[in-house]
Amino acid sequence: MTTPGAPAGLPMTVPDPGLPPRVRIHEVGARDGLQNEQSVVPTEIKAEFIHRLADAGLTTVEATSFVHPKWVPQLADAERLFPLLGDLGGVHLPVLVPNERGLERALALGADRVAVFASATESFAKANLNRTVDEALAMFDPVVTRAREHRTHVRGYLSMCFGDPWEGPVPAGQVVRVCRALLDMGCDELSLGDTIGVATPGQVRALLIALNEAEVPTDRIGVHFHDTYGQALANTLAALQHGVTTVDASAGGLGGCPYAKSATGNLATEDLVWMLHGLGIDTGVDLGRLGATSAWMAGHLGRPSPSRTVRALTHQEQ
Repeated sequence: MTTPGAPAGLPMTVPDPGLPPRVRIHEVGARDGLQNEQSVVPTEIKAEFIHRLADAGLTTVEATSFVHPKWVPQLADAERLFPLLGDLGGVHLPVLVPNERGLERALALGADRVAVFASATESFAKANLNRTVDEALAMFDPVVTRAREHRTHVRGYLSMCFGDPWEGPVPAGQVVRVCRALLDMGCDELSLGDTIGVATPGQVRALLIALNEAEVPTDRIGVHFHDTYGQALANTLAALQHGVTTVDASAGGLGGCPYAKSATGNLATEDLVWMLHGLGIDTGVDLGRLGATSAWMAGHLGRPSPSRTVRALTHQEQ
């Protein structure tokens, strides 16, 4: 492995005046990326990973999840991990909270950004939360209300926005209904999840238009694409062309979904940054440092990074 760094002058910057000048990357590698790892990653390694991501310029790094350890053993160390991040001033560290108990645990440690995770489909709501869509929304309502009482920023994740492994294509109206419910209960922003990576750009545009028609503003929407069929960057570009400025990504392309076996890795943050920088879009991210961080984590996990850009920058073997 060589020292990370792209050839001089690359990627070549060719701005597109129709795209946003800046994009905020919502980094999910430390939570969504690691949650499915079979071997438990030591808490100290997770903390260093997050510090390295922040040092690379990422200003939003999702830290962990306050779910019951039985469901996600990899994140059972949330109470130990979060205090190790107290020196990251200026970096947002959102955490997932599945219910009121999870919120209590997060607030007790000083978390000021939380997220709830809903589903656009009944099948996934049952598999992931053991509830119907409406029952899950009812469970989140008091969580969001209490979080807002504590002046805590709330993100609403919505899974299966474009396709479901059990139900097939997901109608836009079905997604719009749940998005509208999450905003109405008080969520500050939404993250539209292509959980099994089946979306295409036309579908992305159609859903964003449908959301706007339902008075869901574009500036409250983020996108979260998986790259199962190699469409994540194309779908991201479609969202940018619509005006979306928040994009979820996972350092090194880590992650998947434990409840949807066809869901492979998230969009790699490095691949996203390469494209954005080539388009002249500011991210605040140092690509060399980010690539080195993902290569470092890949070494701890004992396998090469899935990210094409990380492999190109670091000359990792397949």
